[in-house]
Amino acid sequence: MSLSAPPSLQSTLVSAGLLSEESLRAALSEQRQSGKRLVEVLLTPAAGRPAAPEQALMRALGSLFGLDVVPLRTVEVSSDVLGLVPSEFAVARQVLPLSTEGGCLMVAVSDPLDLATQDDLQMLTGLGIRPVLALPSEIRRATERFYLARMLQDAEARDADDLGTDEALDVADLQKMAQEELIIQLVNLILNQAIQDRASDIHVEPFERELRVRYRVDGILHDASAPPKRLHPAIVSRIKILSDLNIAERRLPQDGRMRLQAAGRQVDVRVSTIPSLYGESVVMRILDRSSALLTLEELGMRSDALSRFRQLISSPHGILLVTGPTGSGKTTSLYAALNGIYSRERKIITIEDPVEYQLNGVVQMQVQPHIGLTFAGGLRHIVRQDPDVIMVGEIRDGETAEIAIHAALTGHLVLSTLHTNDAAGAVSRLLDMGAEPYLVASSLVGSIAQRLVRVICRACMAEVPRDHEMWTQAALLGPELANGPLFYGTGCEECKGYGYRGRSGIYELLPVDETVQQMIVQRLPAGEIRQYAMKRGMTTLLGDARHKVLDGTTTVSELLRVCQREQVYDD
Repeated sequence: MSLSAPPSLQSTLVSAGLLSEESLRAALSEQRQSGKRLVEVLLTPAAGRPAAPEQALMRALGSLFGLDVVPLRTVEVSSDVLGLVPSEFAVARQVLPLSTEGGCLMVAVSDPLDLATQDDLQMLTGLGIRPVLALPSEIRRATERFYLARMLQDAEARDADDLGTDEALDVADLQKMAQEELIIQLVNLILNQAIQDRASDIHVEPFERELRVRYRVDGILHDASAPPKRLHPAIVSRIKILSDLNIAERRLPQDGRMRLQAAGRQVDVRVSTIPSLYGESVVMRILDRSSALLTLEELGMRSDALSRFRQLISSPHGILLVTGPTGSGKTTSLYAALNGIYSRERKIITIEDPVEYQLNGVVQMQVQPHIGLTFAGGLRHIVRQDPDVIMVGEIRDGETAEIAIHAALTGHLVLSTLHTNDAAGAVSRLLDMGAEPYLVASSLVGSIAQRLVRVICRACMAEVPRDHEMWTQAALLGPELANGPLFYGTGCEECKGYGYRGRSGIYELLPVDETVQQMIVQRLPAGEIRQYAMKRGMTTLLGDARHKVLDGTTTVSELLRVCQREQVYDD
């Protein structure tokens, strides 16, 4: 793997207008710190640095290194050639074998500087390696298409009776099937492809006549190529073995965990199985530290909200609540806050369900209800550990709320989450749990509501034509949007045709001042607290989403998808 770029490449990238000297220096610095391939870094936008255009970058690299740039959309690869390179190697290293001639293997690569991969291919195949360049997005698509097709052909060639039915199989059969090369490669390909596609979850769902595999990318489920239904028992058994679950138990839900090495980094996968009408349904949550442990600046807060958020998390004591539905990024925001305030002079303890990511320098505890370790019980013991900052994964009941409030009142900063629709709703939720109004008023320093919106793909971003229906929708959302300009993603190889790549947060931040404290003590409705905060300048979720539409971060359609109807029309 290349950890630097030769001067000739640096001058070529700058002279071709692909990157400025400042952007190139930033990319090289990021590459040295992350250990990623240079091409991967250049094609990924970062703060203050745009992504290099994929096709132009490949043409420049091909010209500099004297390599052909080969389009992969129309190529065909024989099964024998595919068999020379294992699927997991091809997916992880972003290479695709194309043909053999005269003792040489022609291989499509995306990074000509990655000589280590070419050396490994030569040792693996025993052939000379002739590299050609191809677009990284096309290599990803082609490896999925060719290798999965080859595996499915192998599966179809086998006798269906060899695998039997889910009900007829005993433990020995399941263990034998899970160790077969076809099943191992198929599961590895599903996992590796999901990681390459930046999926957060993999769904394996059996139905009467088919097996469905879906990836959740940027919060939306997308269908992926699926194996035949009769391979379902073997696939589930393989996943169970990898995650240390009981393959003999198919009647009860199970939870497990596995750790993978993919694309040069460690990835944890949380596995959940449940029995369904046509077999076990499996969901695998991909826990990638590189995509979840963000800095405060990377959350997507506007500068004024970020400044207030920093003030709140710097409070010596009190409760700060992050609210929103499941999957809105609350835990990611709390992790970013902990990273932002961490120092060796502070002791930080968390209690979570479950601990998804390990934080350096932070003591983390996982709840285990089956042995009586609940949020309330764990929190009661945490306050005896002399912490400065406590993070509670979620305040679910009155007992946990009461202990958290008393911890805040006795000099601790408590960060936690609640399931409410807006920032002001956090107050009502605490009161509904039985917390005393005067204690809530004294301990709560602020609450933040948040959602996640998909970000327009920068590779295919375009201005919305004036005759598009999106302008009609924008007119209903206020004069700022009606006057535009508006943007959207047309769909390209980089975003797999979705028009979006990545997500950003929208936020509603409610600081608790003396007036809000008085309103809490008087048990005034959340709506009145919200109206007061808006008069004081609070930006609502809808208002923040409007800003992200106007600056080209997201689309009107995404705003309408994420913001509730009452937020859109009553704001």
